[in-house]
Amino acid sequence: MTFPFTRPRRLRRTPALRSLLQETILQPRHLVYPLFVAEKSTEPVPVASMPGVFQHSIDSVLNEVADALKLGIKAVILFGVPDEKNPEATAAFDEHGIIQQATKAIKERFGDDMVVITDTCLCEYTHHGHCGIVMGGHVLNDPSAELLGKVAVSQAAAGADIVAPSAMMDGQVAYIRDMLDDAGYEHIPIMAYSAKYASNLYAPFRDAAESTPSFGNRATYQMDWHNRREALREVVLDVTECADMIMVKPGLFYQDILAQTCDTVDVPVFVYSVSGEYSLFKAAAQQGWLDEPLITMEYLTALRRAGADGIITYAAKDAARWLQDEATAGGNVPPDNTHGDKE
Repeated sequence: MTFPFTRPRRLRRTPALRSLLQETILQPRHLVYPLFVAEKSTEPVPVASMPGVFQHSIDSVLNEVADALKLGIKAVILFGVPDEKNPEATAAFDEHGIIQQATKAIKERFGDDMVVITDTCLCEYTHHGHCGIVMGGHVLNDPSAELLGKVAVSQAAAGADIVAPSAMMDGQVAYIRDMLDDAGYEHIPIMAYSAKYASNLYAPFRDAAESTPSFGNRATYQMDWHNRREALREVVLDVTECADMIMVKPGLFYQDILAQTCDTVDVPVFVYSVSGEYSLFKAAAQQGWLDEPLITMEYLTALRRAGADGIITYAAKDAARWLQDEATAGGNVPPDNTHGDKE
């Protein structure tokens, strides 16, 4: 029998050797922690469809940020849940709005130690749950984009380090950039939700943010999940409009889009591991079908391997803990197989 001279298994023989040669690194600094802040909350309120996720009060969100910072997480993204909603989404740009209050509180407590990203959208603030101004049953693009600019300015005034427009209105990045610059916030970067698909993975988020559309769906402005080239077009348009960072959303089924985006643009690329992904893993783990730490770390590492500079994930705190846990080899190197798996 002729044996091979080249034996890749030589480089996998021990955990230390595998760690030495590991190509993709996942660390807490790569994670962004999403937080929901509700105006009505006086204490954390569990989100039933997202175990471990809560609607927070200002006080409890400060505790969450402190915990995240201790774990090495350097950024949070905030979503607001106001008491009152209306057609003009006025709570989204109110200087005393819930996101503005939360942003101010976090920056006052933690300063530049924690990066605060604000979701710049309207769906949580409109009574109909759509991401823009509605007239005659249609979401209007340009008035919505202009309103998003107003929201971004109010968030920057509250102390946001980054604004993140997610409404998928054409030209929204250009509107926001112009309005930020005119208001004296030319130093505030824009993280654009550039390739945001009309995915079926958002349902738990809509519970948490109380933003389910009261009619229709968001397919006229979010992307068709059958399409690939369209995503790259959206990404290039946003970069042309001066987006400083861009995002692909969701992550689970869209790693091809993520990889191609990273190959296409020269700005930082983030990916949003969305609510449905988080809840799928949680449900499977609760049934004992999957090992939650290992499947989560494998998935987040896959997103990094596809090219993501940063990952927005509801599992950020858990992942940061697992990365510190030597029992799972830092979450990066799979342990020796002790179960005799045949798959």
